[in-house]
Amino acid sequence: MNSLSNTNVSIVVPLFNEEMAISPLYVRLTQVLTGLDQPYEIIFVDDGSKDRTSDVLNEIHQSDSRVKVITLRRNFGQTAALKAGFDAARGEVIISMDGDLQHEPEEIPAFLAKLAKGYDIVSGWRADRRDRWLTRRLPSRIANWLMAKLSGVELHDFGTTFKAYRREIIQNIPLYGELHRFIPALATWSGARITEIPINNPPRQNGKSNYGLSRTLHVFLDLLSTKFLLDYSTRPLHFFGLLGLLLTGAGGFIGCSLAFKKLVLHKAIMLQNGPLLFAATLLILVGVQLLCLGLLAEILSRTYYESQGKPIYAVREIRSHDPQSTYAAAQKLDRLVKIFPQTKQG
Repeated sequence: MNSLSNTNVSIVVPLFNEEMAISPLYVRLTQVLTGLDQPYEIIFVDDGSKDRTSDVLNEIHQSDSRVKVITLRRNFGQTAALKAGFDAARGEVIISMDGDLQHEPEEIPAFLAKLAKGYDIVSGWRADRRDRWLTRRLPSRIANWLMAKLSGVELHDFGTTFKAYRREIIQNIPLYGELHRFIPALATWSGARITEIPINNPPRQNGKSNYGLSRTLHVFLDLLSTKFLLDYSTRPLHFFGLLGLLLTGAGGFIGCSLAFKKLVLHKAIMLQNGPLLFAATLLILVGVQLLCLGLLAEILSRTYYESQGKPIYAVREIRSHDPQSTYAAAQKLDRLVKIFPQTKQG
């Protein structure tokens, strides 16, 4: 028997205009989860649907006490719908999946088996995608390659919703925009152990996809913000300051060269090197502005972490024979980290 044999499982399914897919999905989910012989709940999140999705969910909810329905006031997007489901979930393991039947409930046991081996996140990998090559598969491959290189997380498929999480990992990750695609990358900050398993990708049976080529630009911008959050959220001066120093140094070097020509060689630099003098002045001004921006961002970052008590570390486990002393030590360490957020040991 594995370590997850008696674990509560929460299934989170965001929905938007999926009235035809809900009932067959619910039936298949119930069959799979009942066969696991584990406590479970199914959370359907209606993300402002305009069809009969809400009515179908209400019927299912009334017939099954293990089903929870969350109805959002309008269409907030998949990330917000997932976050609403994660916040409402009570299971120690949370599995998210789409509601259009392109994710097969029969693969849930494989996710749980992988989690039981000690992983914190198990991501699905659509190894054999059947989407359109130009509008779906090509942009997805480019985005996945960039995300893997920038985040250092070697996954083939960041975009799929079909993932399994340990509760303590997913509920500590802030989500907004389209960041649900980059949860594995964001989870690396807390040292999450991540793996992936191949999943089937059957064609969509009802309705039409809500995704297309137009989302590629949004994904790319979120990719940049994710990279910045991963590397510089607690030390923004390292990002802006480096650029500022490079630009200021380049401008200063050019300015010194022009000053040498003017003062020593007595050349008319305004006539011969006017544009270069202007470029040197511009580089210095922009460099100083970036340095100032980095300092302001550093102050804001420290204020954010200290005023709200945001931790700059994540503890996987504390082992001690004295629970009271362990608690006191953890509290003392937490206070020190809040006072000196940038202190490094060694």
